[in-house]
Amino acid sequence: MTRFVHIDYPTSHPGVNRFENAVALASRVRQGFNSTRGLSSMLLAAMVSALLVVADQVVDTWADGHLMAAWVLMWALGFAALALLATPSRALVMRALSAVNRWLMDTSRARADARMWAIAEQDHRVMADLHAAQTRAQRLSRVGW
Repeated sequence: MTRFVHIDYPTSHPGVNRFENAVALASRVRQGFNSTRGLSSMLLAAMVSALLVVADQVVDTWADGHLMAAWVLMWALGFAALALLATPSRALVMRALSAVNRWLMDTSRARADARMWAIAEQDHRVMADLHAAQTRAQRLSRVGW
């Protein structure tokens, strides 16, 4: 009589599965993160709080016995400010971040060019390559490429 033994071994380790799931979750969370959202929220909160401080000063002189009306007015002003200033604050943050990114790219390119020129001053082969690239670019610009 022949017997076959079938032992089912797991093909993966449970700890490895948990780790892979955690890494996948972290990458999904990172993809959903938008740095402009947090920055624009902070800017919006600052603008609304400044507006509420000014409104509080105005209402404080006006509301001697009308505390409930002043409270309702302050909250209405706060919610209106949130609704009206959300889009402009996000646009302001986007413009500021794009300006900072352009500035960083420009300075990075300038530093890379300075390093390349310093290397070219030491090595005549690199200098010859730079001159050839400049000549080629000038020729292509005259042709209209």
